[in-house]
Amino acid sequence: MEADYVVLCGGMWTRELGLRCGVSIPLYPVEHHYVVSEPIDGIHEDMPVGRDPDSQIYFRSEAGGVMLGAFQSVSEPWAVGRIPSDFSYQLLEPDWEKFEQPLEAGRRLIPALATADFPKFVNGPESFTPDNNFIMGEAPSLRHLYVAAGFNSVGIASGGGAGKYLAEWIVGGEAPMDLWSVDIRRFMDWQNNSSYLRDRVTEVLGLHYQMAWPNREFETARNIRRSPLHERLAAQGASFGSKLGWERPNWFAPDGVAPDTVYSFGRQNWFPHVAAEVDATRSRVAVFDQTSFAKYIVRGDDALQLLQRLCGNNVDVPEGQAVYTGMFNDRGTFESDLTVVRLAENSFYLITGTAQAVRDFDWITRNITNEENVELTDVTASCTVLGVMGPQAPALMEKLCDSDMTQGAFPFGSSQEVDVGMVTAGALRITYVGESGWELHIPTDQGLAAYDALMEAGAEFGIANAGHYAINAMRLEKGYRAWGAELSTDDTPMEAGLSFAIDWRKDFLGKTALLEAKSGPLTKRMAVFVLEDPAAALWGNEPILRNGIPVGYTTSGAYGHTIGAAVGMGYVKNPGGITKAFLFDGNYEIETNGERVPATLSLRAPYDPERTKILK
Repeated sequence: MEADYVVLCGGMWTRELGLRCGVSIPLYPVEHHYVVSEPIDGIHEDMPVGRDPDSQIYFRSEAGGVMLGAFQSVSEPWAVGRIPSDFSYQLLEPDWEKFEQPLEAGRRLIPALATADFPKFVNGPESFTPDNNFIMGEAPSLRHLYVAAGFNSVGIASGGGAGKYLAEWIVGGEAPMDLWSVDIRRFMDWQNNSSYLRDRVTEVLGLHYQMAWPNREFETARNIRRSPLHERLAAQGASFGSKLGWERPNWFAPDGVAPDTVYSFGRQNWFPHVAAEVDATRSRVAVFDQTSFAKYIVRGDDALQLLQRLCGNNVDVPEGQAVYTGMFNDRGTFESDLTVVRLAENSFYLITGTAQAVRDFDWITRNITNEENVELTDVTASCTVLGVMGPQAPALMEKLCDSDMTQGAFPFGSSQEVDVGMVTAGALRITYVGESGWELHIPTDQGLAAYDALMEAGAEFGIANAGHYAINAMRLEKGYRAWGAELSTDDTPMEAGLSFAIDWRKDFLGKTALLEAKSGPLTKRMAVFVLEDPAAALWGNEPILRNGIPVGYTTSGAYGHTIGAAVGMGYVKNPGGITKAFLFDGNYEIETNGERVPATLSLRAPYDPERTKILK
């Protein structure tokens, strides 16, 4: 049998079906159980469903009794090598020992259960994904094969919308709205490893009833991908988070402090330590391990032709020059934003976000025509990236390098090969924190040597380690956008305030739609907000109010240690059109922690809007 389009929506069998097609669909079955009591006086069918997240249980009436179920913090994977093809309307063996905690909690909450019998124990397998979001979209490795699976106990709630948007995706050839959080391309093939999945899903099921703390990190299936600096940074107090499997330093604990994050909706325990990292970057020099960046080489006779078609900005620049650009779809909305460095006439180096590794590779690949001679290679694992940022970064680099590192000889937005001690690195003068500095791209086997050389030479400049929480705080102070937060397939560069990164003189994918959008008024606009209460916190997804009326949500937020207040970004929306008068004549508040906090709106960076720090 042949079909033009196939949708795999076989529940927990979908992973095995995908493997038969050479497609990775990372999901794995977990034992999920509930019990039903004998009939109890006073229980009737109109009673509401109850939940007690603290006890990890839910309950409702069933056949005159009580159905008691659980989302325990630690679950049991269904330890089966391959799900039997004939496993239909069957159950697993009851596990009363595992259910002991939910049963005790239920009896404490509903006293009648203390003396009731439970003639029915339902233990059924249900598939879960590595991040607790379901999987949708076209498989990057097989065109016209779509997936709708791994609904993680929310299939009934999400099924109607998922079916609608998947149908529109198939008909339109691209996602009809921002579906990145469920897109299959957020996963890599290695995440379909059965050992990895068995470990991770033990944690995932219970997240339904766990507190959704800001910055919460998964605890299982960790230490899969590590930079060569990992052990060195761990010894210096690094507290690691995980992004697409990469272990990345979030923050650094000083001597005598455990590098363990204590979650909170207010200031978390790392707050003063990140403040110190920001201060080191702003006043001296800091080193950031940014190895997790996804990185590609695009080469071939038609490499420039391809990139000019995909990129909104002009990448036909001299060798050694870097270009920040977006890639857009036919609707003129973002598919990605990235940095392109021209290495040679027909060779380019692309640097994009950690989470975008599969997505961007797929987007570029699917847009290479049969007539084009282009080779795209993922070189992420072969390259360590060290950010060297701060006002003392030029002095440090001058000490280590034989090259002239001054702004005149090595201007912002350019790339050169330099010696860093005994290591040769591709040095790229750009920044994501708003200070003068370089990203050093180094062969992986020499990354640790380069780091040691930087730390030794930087001692006289007060060099410090800094992590991704500090990066996030400083990029928000500079108003720098981030994919998956400020930028998505729902946003255009005009709405995002990134029109400066468009070269309207050339043709590119999405230009027609953007010209049409450019001719009319915007209905939303990205802005930066600084809270007037220095004690308030922002994390992202907080309501934005203008004159007391909701006009949007923050896309991301953090405490700006340099400006002494929480700073966030978000889209202000108005169906009647966004004008400067609308933006600046209103009084803004952001609702955080149950309170409305006055905020100041700006279209400019709160920190160094004239870029004087960068261009020194």
